[in-house]
Amino acid sequence: MPLQINDVAPDFQAETTEGPIDFYEWMGDSWVVLFSHPKDFTPVCTTELGAVAKLKPEFDKRGVKVIGLSVDPVENHTKWAVDIAETQGTAPNYPMIGDPDLKVAKLYGMLPADTAGSSEGRTPANNATVRNVFIIGPDKQIKLMIAYPMTTGRNFDEILRVIDSMQLTARHKVATPVNWKPGEDVIITTAVSNEDAATLFPGFTTHKPYLRTTQQPS
Repeated sequence: MPLQINDVAPDFQAETTEGPIDFYEWMGDSWVVLFSHPKDFTPVCTTELGAVAKLKPEFDKRGVKVIGLSVDPVENHTKWAVDIAETQGTAPNYPMIGDPDLKVAKLYGMLPADTAGSSEGRTPANNATVRNVFIIGPDKQIKLMIAYPMTTGRNFDEILRVIDSMQLTARHKVATPVNWKPGEDVIITTAVSNEDAATLFPGFTTHKPYLRTTQQPS
């Protein structure tokens, strides 16, 4: 069965640019962003890896660990990092998983489980489905999955926005509306009665019985 939101993220062991890891041990009780790439030395991915390196302080501030994956050996990642630093101004400052045997790509459903062989001889087109973002919570459950085409660079400002929403809604009985940004009003979940809402969110606004808004909880 393909992975879905709220499924437990599979554990694995792998080589990375920062040494071997056991995924669960590495993530600890942190939130994690795992984002994947179909091949090293690909143009769109080069820009993404540099962008995430520049945004790492923002992920750190939110208690989020970032880890990349590319369907190539770790030694290729190290060579690619030189190009990323030269063209994007910053090399990756987070681990990059080497997945030459396609193990993690198949474990996370990014390639069919019966895919034969290794990364050797495979092209980005062969691995086009390895363009995913997984956000995993401290409970090891998958909170978000997004798959991108190879020709469209990912929007990591949106990934940060989603993390802000999920961390907020994990702490409070609220949801975030369309295009919400931190600091804007939020929605009170329908599981909260009006009586409880009056205590939890004094001064809330009722638009419809099922749609009540309030200021973002601090």
